[in-house]
Amino acid sequence: MTVGCAGGLDVQHVNSAADKPNNVWVFFKVKKGDEGVGSLTANDFTIYEDDKKVSQHESQQVILNPEVAAVNYTLLLVDMSGSITESGQADTLVDAAKSFSEKVGKSQKVGVYAFDGSEKLHSVVTFTEAKGSVEGGLEGLRKFKPKDPSTNLHGAVVEGLRTLRTELDKEKKPLKFGTLVVFTDGTDQAARVSAEDMGKEMDDEQYELFEIYAIGVGAEMDEGQLSNIGRDGTELAADHAKIQEAFDKIAAKVENHTKSFYLLSYCTPARAGTHQVRIEAKYKKGEEEGSGSLEYEFDAEGFGPPPKCDPKKKPKFDLKRPKLDKDDGSGGSADVEASITVK
Repeated sequence: MTVGCAGGLDVQHVNSAADKPNNVWVFFKVKKGDEGVGSLTANDFTIYEDDKKVSQHESQQVILNPEVAAVNYTLLLVDMSGSITESGQADTLVDAAKSFSEKVGKSQKVGVYAFDGSEKLHSVVTFTEAKGSVEGGLEGLRKFKPKDPSTNLHGAVVEGLRTLRTELDKEKKPLKFGTLVVFTDGTDQAARVSAEDMGKEMDDEQYELFEIYAIGVGAEMDEGQLSNIGRDGTELAADHAKIQEAFDKIAAKVENHTKSFYLLSYCTPARAGTHQVRIEAKYKKGEEEGSGSLEYEFDAEGFGPPPKCDPKKKPKFDLKRPKLDKDDGSGGSADVEASITVK
């Protein structure tokens, strides 16, 4: 299985499956640089089997709603240590967080947690799609009083990731994508968790399908430390007046990330044997364009009607936890762990 971005698009394989009568599904992500690419249609993809083009008429290829197989959660982690609550920034933060949750919540469940110097996070809004619940919970932050005015930033990131993983694991869908967005105005002061241990937790493979963003505020904010947390993107607001703008930019990144996942379904003409498949993606927006591809194998043993192939059939995946194939410059990619069947 390989992944490519020679033409400017990085097409990353997440999951694939094949099932009788002759259905094939491929779940993948499309990026251009650091940005996700959304709004592609079935006509923007060309399928090749064993280097031979499969006609769209024969394949009946369609883009299925990724939600039939995948779920996305975003955890917004806000710094409510003494430096925030005592400086009058809480109202600006709540307004920005409400706007962020409204935008991101259109496509996924959003949970909000706060941290101060305490060991544990403070639950503000549990993961929900209910707009009123999010707004009501955030309003409570306007009068939030930290139990410990210090800043347990490193520990909060670790707890945020673990909370996100735990909540996602409750979902029955096989593909689970998490996004952690951290807002802070400073550095870790509590020293409950070292920067090294935080980094080890972030690198754990169980968070491989997670995106982590960071928003920092204040002229004294350490941009280097912020980028160590926000491995997928950071925004720095020099003062509280820029907080809303920073949240809006990260919200746009999260939305692009969510929209960049595709579930391509088609009916293969193959009826037996193992076949090498290549899917080529093409992107054009104004004068900007790009292309990329991914490759994988499937076994067509016993394929063929009856019954007639329905490309809109929901996918069937044999996976324990998928691994995101990333281009490493050599054309290679990670294997996918096979374990259980999810219908």
